[in-house]
Amino acid sequence: MGIGFKEILVIALIVVILFGAKRIPELMKGLGRGIKDFKDASKGEEPSKETSKEEVK
Repeated sequence: MGIGFKEILVIALIVVILFGAKRIPELMKGLGRGIKDFKDASKGEEPSKETSKEEVK
């Protein structure tokens, strides 16, 4: 028993309703940066300049 297609579809629909379709790529980009920074920190490396920059909007 695992997560089926219907469950994934319901979760995706809830995420779209809560955050809106335009914010999801921004959230995923931030999540990816956070994971990359975490992996770099666990290896003892400094975060790269690209991931440590704050985006100015």
